[in-house]
Amino acid sequence: MTTKDQVQGAAFGTLKAEHKLYVCLTAVFVSCLLLGDVIGGKTITTATIFGHDLGPISVGIIPFPVTFLLTDVVNDFYGRRGARFLTFVGFGMALLAYVLLQIATNLQVHESTYFTDAEFKKIFGGSAQLFIASMIAYLVGQLLDIQVFQFWKALTQSRHLWLRATGSTLLSQVVDTVMINLIFWMWTAAADPTSFLGQKSTSDRYAWIFAKIGREYLIKVLVAVLLTPVVYAIHGAIVKWLDIHPEAHEKSALRAPRGGKI
Repeated sequence: MTTKDQVQGAAFGTLKAEHKLYVCLTAVFVSCLLLGDVIGGKTITTATIFGHDLGPISVGIIPFPVTFLLTDVVNDFYGRRGARFLTFVGFGMALLAYVLLQIATNLQVHESTYFTDAEFKKIFGGSAQLFIASMIAYLVGQLLDIQVFQFWKALTQSRHLWLRATGSTLLSQVVDTVMINLIFWMWTAAADPTSFLGQKSTSDRYAWIFAKIGREYLIKVLVAVLLTPVVYAIHGAIVKWLDIHPEAHEKSALRAPRGGKI
């Protein structure tokens, strides 16, 4: 007699290696995306990375490069539709996190709480606003990254992995870095009169924000270049050990997907 566990086990057994890989890549991608949004409001000194203080950067810059790397891997092995689906899953999870943060922040606090209401609202309420800024910047940046990656893949006939991986990241992160910094820091931090930016004039705020954008983008460029061997290593491991091969390049990488499918 077939048991329920056997039926469920048989269903799982129908998943191919490429399906399981996609689930794992998506899980890591979403984890880094959400963690980057939660911790992104904290700034650290660049001396932590370079040994010299060039000015503050967001600590969210630690998990976000992983999302760039995984987007390129998914884009190469699962094509435009696979990368777009990954993007929308990430967007949906960020939206869910935003809703839950809003609910948790607005619930009445009990006297036994470890975090005071003000502490919780500043950390997670600020994170909720960071989620909105991040979702807007993320969606635009990711969709641009996918298009540029496929453009270079078609142009080079699927050769020069480093070019499409680095080239797509460099362009998309200009958009992402500018948008998230302008939206979050001008909306949240500058609106708080007790904050560092809140005590500055409007011109000084923009000067500080754009200097931060420049530093963070340069770091992202450096990270994208340094991650190139990692992209090749992951690419090679997937092909060798899982026997999964990249999807063929499209004839026209800039055409719109047919049928409105993601």
